[in-house]
Amino acid sequence: MSLLSHHSLGKIEAGIDEAGRGCMAGPVVAAAVILPPDYKHSLLNDSKKLTSKQRELLRHDIIRDALDYYVAEVSHTVIDQINILNATMKAMHKAVKGLKKLQPDLLLIDGNRFKPYPGIEHQCFVQGDGKYLSIAAASILAKTHRDALMERLSTLHPEYGWDVNAGYATEKHRHAMETIGLTPYHRTTFHFKPKQLDLF
Repeated sequence: MSLLSHHSLGKIEAGIDEAGRGCMAGPVVAAAVILPPDYKHSLLNDSKKLTSKQRELLRHDIIRDALDYYVAEVSHTVIDQINILNATMKAMHKAVKGLKKLQPDLLLIDGNRFKPYPGIEHQCFVQGDGKYLSIAAASILAKTHRDALMERLSTLHPEYGWDVNAGYATEKHRHAMETIGLTPYHRTTFHFKPKQLDLF
C-alpha cells in the first residue's frame, strides 16, 4: 500500500516522529518534516520497513526536497530526570520549534499521545509512519540521525554493540551491561542497576 499525503485543505502540515524511545542508552530523537504538496517518492515508507542503505538514500532526498525540517535530541540524562514519555514530548516540541522556514498549521503525530503544541492543531495516528508520507519522512530523519550518533558512541564503548543495536536491549547489550556495567550514556531509570562503569 502506498503512503498518503494527508493535506487538510490550505493547511501547512508537518509530520512528527521519534526514534530511540525504547532504547537503554543514548538520547531520544524526534524529527519534524514539511513536504511539498502532493509529494511522491516510490521508496518512502516507515523507516522500520527499509534497509539501512534505503534509509540513507531517502535521508538525502528528504533533506533535499523538504520545504522545511528539523531534527532534535533530548539526552539520556534528561530522560532519567523527566521520564521517557515527557522526554519524547519535549523532543517533538523541540523539532517543531526548530522549523524556521515555515510555520505549520497542523502536526501529524506518529502514535496515540502528544502534548499539545501552543497554537498548532495536531492529530495522532497509530502506526502513522506507515500511513502518511510526512510522518514516514520524519521517522527516517529521526532514525538515521540517531543511528549515526550511536555508531559514533560505539567507537568509545564497542563492547555494547551500539553500531548494530543502536542502544536497544539486545542480548549482547544486556550481557555487556551485566558484566561490564553502565557507561555514561546509559539511561539508569530504564532497567536493573548493574555496577556503574568507571568513567576513567
